[in-house]
Amino acid sequence: MGRKMWLADSGERVQSGHTADEGKESEPQDGALSREIRMWEGHRAPDGSDLVRTVAYPERPLPPGGLDAYQKARKQGSRSIVLWADPHREGKLATVVTRTASKGRPATYDVVDESGAPLGSIVREPAARGGRVRTRWTVQQTGHPVAVGLKGHPFWWVVWWLIWPVQLALAFLSVLGGGGAAARTPRRTKWRIDGETVLDWHDGGYEFQLSLLADWWDERLVAALVALEESHESRLGDAWDNASH
Repeated sequence: MGRKMWLADSGERVQSGHTADEGKESEPQDGALSREIRMWEGHRAPDGSDLVRTVAYPERPLPPGGLDAYQKARKQGSRSIVLWADPHREGKLATVVTRTASKGRPATYDVVDESGAPLGSIVREPAARGGRVRTRWTVQQTGHPVAVGLKGHPFWWVVWWLIWPVQLALAFLSVLGGGGAAARTPRRTKWRIDGETVLDWHDGGYEFQLSLLADWWDERLVAALVALEESHESRLGDAWDNASH
């Protein structure tokens, strides 16, 4: 089995059935970062539960204009993310910097390490641009070829659009408090290099997970991709970096 990485809150550690890192508290202390990017490396604890370690703690640093300025910039595709080695921000692992971004157009993000050296780049090209019907993600780790992925399988996109009227009705009921819930758009994405799948963003049953199917991936770059994927949730989702706190 390959490695798997995903974004979660500290309080979900027990709910998701994962075994906590040894000596690590399950709830964050005051002022500590609550979100974690976790990794399962295919090993299990003696009781059969998944043994997981925390790779990074993502944070959305705010610009001088505060939350309003950040939310205005993110509507254009801009993102600002810091990955920390610990919840108290004592060791920085990597930073995601927006190189270019404009609403409805491709956005390019550079990922650098704690010293500013490049780890790689990630490009998101939205659908409905240049004849694309699916969002295109490209990831290039420094010193390796570009991996290309398209969001969602064509078949499930057809199904989703066929039931779009039902989705609208469910979304309307949800707004009225009727308990309806619209389905998310298809999200599974497979990144390939020369026809070989090297990354797979898929439903893990409890949360979406990114499977690392090549052993050369730098965990910091992959963690940055997870954070970016989750920050580009559709309007039917709940992007972690758009929260008011």
